[in-house]
Amino acid sequence: MKRIGLVVLGAVLAAGLLAPVLSPHSGTQEYRGFLFAPPMRPHIVGDDGAWHWPFVYPLRLVSRLEQRYEEDRTRRVPLVLLSGGVLVRASDETWGPWLPLGADSYGRDILARMLYGARTSLGVAALALAGCLLIGMIIGGLAGYLGGAVDEALMRFAEFILVLPTMYVVLVLRAALPLVLPAWVVFALMAGIFALVGWPTVARGVRAIVAAERRREYVVAAVSLGAGHARLLFRHLLPASAGFVATQATLLLPAFILAEATLSYIGLGFPEPIPSWGSMLQDGAKVTNLADFPWILAPAAAIFVVVLALNLVVQGSGASPVSTAGVRFDNGSGEGIGSGV
Repeated sequence: MKRIGLVVLGAVLAAGLLAPVLSPHSGTQEYRGFLFAPPMRPHIVGDDGAWHWPFVYPLRLVSRLEQRYEEDRTRRVPLVLLSGGVLVRASDETWGPWLPLGADSYGRDILARMLYGARTSLGVAALALAGCLLIGMIIGGLAGYLGGAVDEALMRFAEFILVLPTMYVVLVLRAALPLVLPAWVVFALMAGIFALVGWPTVARGVRAIVAAERRREYVVAAVSLGAGHARLLFRHLLPASAGFVATQATLLLPAFILAEATLSYIGLGFPEPIPSWGSMLQDGAKVTNLADFPWILAPAAAIFVVVLALNLVVQGSGASPVSTAGVRFDNGSGEGIGSGV
C-alpha cells in the first residue's frame, strides 16, 4: 500500500511540475464558444470501421440554452505528439480547442486548470508544511532541552492553540485581511496561516522525545567531550525525532490541502483566473445542474486521490509517530504521547 501511495503521489507531483508540457492549453485561456463543453475522448477507430492514428471529432453546439454539444462525425482531427513543446495536442484547432476533460463555465480547459492548479494547491500545502515542521521542531526542541519555566510556558502556549477550533481560526485570520490580494501574497499568507495553526502538534511530540533523549548515555558522552548546547540539540537530539516528524508530515499535508481547497471554495483563496483546486470547486458550485456537467467536479477527484495516497503511505509505513527505543514519552502533564498526537 505504501508503494502504491508513493507512486500516485509521485505521478501527481510530476504532472503538476510538467503542466506546461502535459497541458494542451494554458490554465487561463477562455474559449467563449465552448462553455461547459464535454470531455473530448480520443478515437482510434473511425465511423468507417478502419483504424487510424489517434484523433478527435470536433464539437458542434446543438443547444446554447442547454449547453449541449455533439461530435461532428464528418471530420477527424488527428492528435500530434511533441508539437510546440506540448506532449499531445490537436493538429488543427481552427474548429475549436481540444478539451480532454471538458471546459468550465468560462470555456477554460479543465485539464489545464487541474494541472496548473496542482502547482498552486500542493505548493501552498508543501510550504505550509515546511514552516509548520520548522517552527514545531525548534519550539519543541527548546522546550524539551531547556525544561523548567521555558518548557512550561511554551507547552501551555501550544496547548492554547491546540484547543482552538482550527478551521474557524484560519477563516477568521484570512477574513481579517483584504479580500482582493495579488496571487503571490495570497500564496504566502495561506501558507503562513496554516503553519501557525499546525505547529503545536509537532512541537508537543518533539518536546517529549527531546526531553527523554537528553538523559541517555550518548548525550552525556557528548557533553563530556565538550559539545555545546546547539550541537547537542541540532546534531543529536532533534534527529531522534525524525520518525515522528515524518509521520506528522504525512498527516498534516492532506489537512493543508483540504484547508486551501476550503478557503478557495468560499472565496477567500486565490483570485480569478489563478487556478487552484479549491477555486475550481467554487466555480463548480455555481452550477445548478451538476448531473449534466459532472466533469466540473474533476478537482474534487484530484483532492480525493492525493489524500487517499497520503493515507496509504501512512498506513503502509506501519510506524508510530514516536518510536525511539520503544519508550512511551510523557508530555509534561502525565499524558503519554502516542500515535494520536
